Amino acid sequence: MLKEMKNIDICTVDLETLVDASIVTVNMNLPKAQRMAQVAEQLGNPYCFKCGKIAVKLSYADTSATIDDRMESYMRMR
Repeated sequence: MLKEMKNIDICTVDLETLVDASIVTVNMNLPKAQRMAQVAEQLGNPYCFKCGKIAVKLSYADTSATIDDRMESYMRMR
């Protein structure tokens, strides 16, 4: 099921079938795994959702680098 969610084509997905990320609420007092489960449960598909009228598709790299690490690296290149 997750593989199907991951393989959704962002160019052909029906925007009306996607959950708007603005409605997601997360209890920050919970452990990380439970927070991730809350987000996935509310979005339905953690790979594809919408922000307003824009469809968003995420992909996850198999790495321990964080987004902060990547942004720092990017800024150093400039």
